[in-house]
Amino acid sequence: MSDQRRIGFEPIVDAGARLLILGSLPGDASLKAAQYYAHPRNGFWALIGGVLGEDLPALPYEQRLERLKACGVGLWDVIASAERSGSLDAAIRSPEAADLRGLVESLPALRAVAFNGGLAARLGRRILSGVGGVELLDLPSSSPAHAISLSAKSTTWAILGKFLPDKPAD
Repeated sequence: MSDQRRIGFEPIVDAGARLLILGSLPGDASLKAAQYYAHPRNGFWALIGGVLGEDLPALPYEQRLERLKACGVGLWDVIASAERSGSLDAAIRSPEAADLRGLVESLPALRAVAFNGGLAARLGRRILSGVGGVELLDLPSSSPAHAISLSAKSTTWAILGKFLPDKPAD
């Protein structure tokens, strides 16, 4: 994809969400597939699957989303649209913020917002500054562009489990 305006996805969330995970903006592979975290080397589905105790990468995409919602997890991005060539966050220009405040304030059960990567954390914390009642957590990016091993990332990501119900809904 050339340097053009990229438009992110709608949030995957329902009113029962206790945890909201926010990325920056979907990469080219995700936009092409119309799926969050579609790049085959992105560790997101393995990382969140580890937190939930489920083999999410083995499931079809729609079932992954159903399992996330059933477990109280929502997904979205901090950037609604931006100009970018390629998939790297460093290439993002002229970002337009997503309405994170509006979404967070509409989720009565929300306990935490986790940022998947540094750019998501920087922008998301700025947008959510002053919003009370939720813990903000910075996670190492699930992107393959970051040279931290998946097992090292999973240690940090494990903290997300404390914000979820003891037993996921079926």
